Amino acid sequence: MNKINQRSKFGLKFSAGILAFSVVIVSAAQLPVLADSKALSFKKAIEIAQKSDPWLTGNKHKQQAIELMSTAANTLPDPKVSIGLANLPTNGFDFAQEGMTQAKVGIVQMFPRGDTLAIKSQQLKTQSEAFPYQRKDRASKVAVTVGSLWLDAYRVQQTIALIEKNRSLFEQLADVATASYSSALGKTRQQDIVRAQLELTRLEDRLAQLTQQKNGFVGMLTQWLSQFSNENSAGEAVLLASDFALHQLVLSQELPEIELINRALVVKETWLEPSALIRYFSNHPAVMALEKNIQATKTGIKLAQQKYQPEWGVNASYGYRTDDAMGSSRADLFSVGVTFDLPIFTHNRQDKALQSAVSATEAVKTDKILLFRQLLGAYSSAKGRLLRLKERQMLYQFKLLPQIHDQAAASLSAYTNDDGDFSEVVRSRIAVLNTEIDLLTLNVEEQKIGLELNYLFIGSLKTANNHNKSNLTNNKQIVVNSGQK
Repeated sequence: MNKINQRSKFGLKFSAGILAFSVVIVSAAQLPVLADSKALSFKKAIEIAQKSDPWLTGNKHKQQAIELMSTAANTLPDPKVSIGLANLPTNGFDFAQEGMTQAKVGIVQMFPRGDTLAIKSQQLKTQSEAFPYQRKDRASKVAVTVGSLWLDAYRVQQTIALIEKNRSLFEQLADVATASYSSALGKTRQQDIVRAQLELTRLEDRLAQLTQQKNGFVGMLTQWLSQFSNENSAGEAVLLASDFALHQLVLSQELPEIELINRALVVKETWLEPSALIRYFSNHPAVMALEKNIQATKTGIKLAQQKYQPEWGVNASYGYRTDDAMGSSRADLFSVGVTFDLPIFTHNRQDKALQSAVSATEAVKTDKILLFRQLLGAYSSAKGRLLRLKERQMLYQFKLLPQIHDQAAASLSAYTNDDGDFSEVVRSRIAVLNTEIDLLTLNVEEQKIGLELNYLFIGSLKTANNHNKSNLTNNKQIVVNSGQK
């Protein structure tokens, strides 16, 4: 009997030793790396989203439409030609009966008020110059949106991998508890076995919830990855083939490291005054687009002022007369004249139109002020969150996570020596798992805040070449190319 007890104790200690060894292996193990060449990386996702964004294509067509209208607006209106019979007698409708009867051909050319044509053309041209900035702002926003969705999906994917990595450990805990209870030699109770099985069930439910969350993020992400084309015979949008299986999207295992554009400004504990921060936002594409709209509305004031000028018109006509009844030749008639209006009743028309143009300009100026306030508020929020998040990261990496691991190791050691509680072992391992997941969440959140900050400072990357319109349209991936190491 003693030999049997010794063998049972040896078996339990051996199982506990294997469990302790497994804990060390699981703690030191890296997450499994998928060897799928079709895995979607962070950078690739943003590049595909920016390339296939139909909004950018539509914006280019809008710009082209306004540019063409700018050329058309600087052209005189078409002349008007009139053809008719004048002074035809009604008692016989004889063309040769009366001397004033004639066949007339006339032409009228109108000349718009003052410099209306040139000013209108300039106004449309200025409006068209806002579109490249709008596209740059849109591409930057797409990078933030798609990048954030990718990071959320990545966080869930890696959380699932962490749970899968630790599930085998909980299964071994359950096996050890069962063996200890069956031998009736240890302190294991039946409730410990139930607790171990319960934790495994909770892990299964947690995995199901995470898979549901990942499906949600992947679904929102795939709408940005779908590529359509309108270049078909029917003129309808056609879905193009994708390099990725949208229903089974797999993300790469590498967490991107977003390099902050103005890192020295962001990571400092000191805060600049709003007046000093404004200059960092003055070249932001959204601000530049509004600035172009302000210039266009200012041109509208000049256009309204032209309504005080008269509108001129020149008309000329040629009248053909036939010979009289005696066969004598009649001279043909030529007429020429000038018409113009008199804008003398200006109180309810021209004055109001000018005041309307001034108010429209002031309204756009207030939009610019509101945009600056939004950028300042977004910067204050993002920087504050980033500074506190970095403090939490340091706390987790150098204090909390090592302490949690020490606690788990101590509780496991006590349990293997029949001096600890099984529930404490389970709680400590769950605490380790939750802490690792929390640290993963902090690391992902850091990159998301980096995306937000880089969007705010995208105007800081402006160079002399950015004044060229073509460079603005080709620079839409600047958030990715300059924001990721």
